[in-house]
Amino acid sequence: MAATELEPAKSAGVVTKVDPAEVPSAAWGWSGESRRTFRIAGWVVVLILLAMLFENQQGHTSGTGYTGYIFLIGFAVALAGVLIRDSIIRRKPR
Repeated sequence: MAATELEPAKSAGVVTKVDPAEVPSAAWGWSGESRRTFRIAGWVVVLILLAMLFENQQGHTSGTGYTGYIFLIGFAVALAGVLIRDSIIRRKPR
C-alpha cells in the first residue's frame, strides 16, 4: 500500500513562480511553456499559409474562384496580427 505522507518541498535552488511540490520540473529550472517557441511556431505557420498561395495552377478547375486565397490571406493576417500585438504588449512595462 502506498504511503500517505508527502515529502517536504525543498525551497533551495532555482527561484521560480511555481511551487516545486506541485510541479517537480520547477526544481530543475524549467516549468511551463516556452513563449519564444510558440512565437516562432506562429510565424512558421504564417509563412506556410502564405506559401499555400503558390499552388500548382495546371489543374485549376474548381469553381470557387478566389475564396480559398481570401481565407488563406485572412488567416495569415489574423495570426500575424496576434503575434505582432503580443510582441508590442510584451515590450510595455506593466
